[in-house]
Amino acid sequence: MQDNVTTKNSILTYQNNREFAKACDANDPLASFRNEFLFPKDKDGNPLIYLCGNSLGLQPKRTQSYIEQELKDWAAFGVEGHTDATHPWLPYHEFLTESMASLVGAKPSEVVVMNTLTTNLHLLMVSFYQPTKTKYKIVVESDAFPSDKYAVESQLRFHGFDPKDGLILWKPREGEELCRYEDLEAIMETEGDEIALLMIGSTNYYSGQHFPLKKITELGHSHGCMVGFDLAHGAGNIAPDLHETGADFAVWCSYKYLNSGPGSLGGLFVHERHAQNPELKRFVGWWGHNKQTRFNMRHDFDPLPGAEGWQLSNPPILSMAAIRASLDVFMEAGFQNLREKSVKLTGYLEFLVDELNDPRIYIITPREPKERGCQLSIQVKSADKRLHTQLTEAGVISDWREPDVIRVAPTPLYNSFEDVYEFVQRLKSILN
Repeated sequence: MQDNVTTKNSILTYQNNREFAKACDANDPLASFRNEFLFPKDKDGNPLIYLCGNSLGLQPKRTQSYIEQELKDWAAFGVEGHTDATHPWLPYHEFLTESMASLVGAKPSEVVVMNTLTTNLHLLMVSFYQPTKTKYKIVVESDAFPSDKYAVESQLRFHGFDPKDGLILWKPREGEELCRYEDLEAIMETEGDEIALLMIGSTNYYSGQHFPLKKITELGHSHGCMVGFDLAHGAGNIAPDLHETGADFAVWCSYKYLNSGPGSLGGLFVHERHAQNPELKRFVGWWGHNKQTRFNMRHDFDPLPGAEGWQLSNPPILSMAAIRASLDVFMEAGFQNLREKSVKLTGYLEFLVDELNDPRIYIITPREPKERGCQLSIQVKSADKRLHTQLTEAGVISDWREPDVIRVAPTPLYNSFEDVYEFVQRLKSILN
């Protein structure tokens, strides 16, 4: 196809040339946020094309100063920093709550930042996976992130069930890559009386498919099941609207689209209808205890209402400072604005990949923008990891998943239309 071919979609008319990409960037009201981030560089000092925010987000420039402030306050105040620091450490997690709740569509009382994703998943399964002899099975999507699968399998074993019997996989049909909602309906119709929990990744890490969270929640509840979601690839990427969705719980990490640094803290959501249920079992720690008497030390456990009641320990401030830095950038940009740009940016990537007109290439991610976030999973038939190595050598940071998929995530906070255009040009050169 010619380089100046245009096509029409519901957003705008895309063109396959650099001038168009530059014009989109010039007219992008969010373009300045790119300058808020630090980009890895090649040996000549040129910024790499970074399309890997689905694995680790870039560092916001302000992160260093946010962390340095806590180091200064630690040096200046010692233990008194818990009350006297610029941002006192005692309530520090509360500085993150409203912003995080806004990003996941929850009430502040339903969200807390703590621990890491899989730890939070186990803690919430203690509360929301309460199997009986007849209702004990757990449903996950067949290609769930391995950590989720390991976690639910271990929970089944802990309760005395064999995962070979107790774990139900929601699978794509033969020859397909995506899960169909009607197939989940069929599973629930057939085995719903034995299913205790639906634990689904909101946006699948491999395919990039975003599932209909509200429909899944209503389906699970109609069969008397608890419903939880893993938002590792959803938080900061799609709008999960957790409160409105009605899910019982959700968990997520913050180092991917939320740019908080490698291995940083995660977050969790507990719907407000569970906020003060005394019958709900949980593992507890002192930071989930009534704030008014927490330091008295000799009171019986008195859980805080809402998600805060699942806290175990006092939070790591340096990690939370990095999260606060990123969340502040998100709030300045506005998530609805970011989502609108994301749809356009990923749509442009999809258009350019289609323009390659290469029979080896197939996009396994859904074509409908409402059914995906910013990630496209590009299957290159007959390719192996050498293709990914060549892309890396060509100055592109993307992600490879066996056997033949490149995951590319143009992140609206810091990626540009020209990034997308240049990536496809380099891919084209390698393929040729």
